[in-house]
Amino acid sequence: MLFQIKDLVFSYFLGKEKVEALRGLTLTIRKGVMTAISGPSGSGKSTLLNILGLIEPVQEGKVLFLGEDLAALTEREKNMMRRHRFGFIFQQFHLIPPLTAEENVAYFLISQGCSKEEVRARTQEALEAVGLWSYRKQKPSELSGGQKQRVAIARAIAKKPDVIIADELTASLDRKTAQEIMKILANLKNTSIVLTTHDPMVEEYAEDHIHLIDGRLS
Repeated sequence: MLFQIKDLVFSYFLGKEKVEALRGLTLTIRKGVMTAISGPSGSGKSTLLNILGLIEPVQEGKVLFLGEDLAALTEREKNMMRRHRFGFIFQQFHLIPPLTAEENVAYFLISQGCSKEEVRARTQEALEAVGLWSYRKQKPSELSGGQKQRVAIARAIAKKPDVIIADELTASLDRKTAQEIMKILANLKNTSIVLTTHDPMVEEYAEDHIHLIDGRLS
């Protein structure tokens, strides 16, 4: 299993009001498949994704990632895991404006300590996988929304992570572009992908589904 989650509880405060985002959640997420987390706004899906991606801490319960207890990790170990073992794709792309598409993909590979040859090879392979090698010298301001998201996908897969974590990655895209993006992800062989979505079209591409309501499985 990729993730094993047991009795997960997470809450936060909005002003003086306590919000229970996750309420004793227990589930497993399989390795090597695409898993979609869906549910209405406020259901806890983004909170769950943030915990899986080590953005939020495990408050109560247990989360195992490939057998490792996330709550037992030090901050340094969490940073190393995010850097080397997780790929992230966000709705807002988070590309670095002054850098070209090629440089955006290569940036985190360099920080991983990859050799120049490996950085070059992985960058080309990833940009070719998303159909953007011919756009490699373009900066984000010169790319469409769909092309920016493809660069973000290339950046994630170039790391060769254990899992790609994606938060509403098609929400700001038109329907045709969103379908093209999902086809790219679906064609990534033996890749673990965990994503949140409101979109039934996106859910159709997933092999496994988790539906949340009020912080619980529904």
